[in-house]
Amino acid sequence: MIKLTKRTEYGLIALIHLAEREGQVVSAREIGETYPVPRRLLAEVLKDLQHAGLVLSTRGAHGGYTLAEPIADISLGRVVALLEGSPTLTDCQTTAGGANCEVHASCPIRDPLDRIKSGIWNLMEQTSLRSLMERSPMVPLGNGSLHHHPSAASKSE
Repeated sequence: MIKLTKRTEYGLIALIHLAEREGQVVSAREIGETYPVPRRLLAEVLKDLQHAGLVLSTRGAHGGYTLAEPIADISLGRVVALLEGSPTLTDCQTTAGGANCEVHASCPIRDPLDRIKSGIWNLMEQTSLRSLMERSPMVPLGNGSLHHHPSAASKSE
């Protein structure tokens, strides 16, 4: 099954935390004290997010991080791609042209799984981090786009 790495999970947690503290400089220590995540890995992830332009860093005694752009403009797919690359379902999707796969040329599952992978990736690209912060679940529409379904949220509460 597709599983995000801890590195990506911690990056998403940090970005959501920064969004909740919008406009404030937040230290890696504060994030680490709020959530039980290893500070060293969190600091590495925050540096990667800074180098990618998703967060801004402020040095000094009162230093820390802020979002570099609105949370609604940052997609889940963008963060996943940055921190771990695009998702894969099979080993042949991780090698160039299935070079290490004996059945690549005649594989009956390659194309269907590629379509599933593309669908998952499109969903990640369409999912903003803002939507991860909202309580209402997203439901797919017939055209492949997503919208928030308020009645589904009230059923889950």
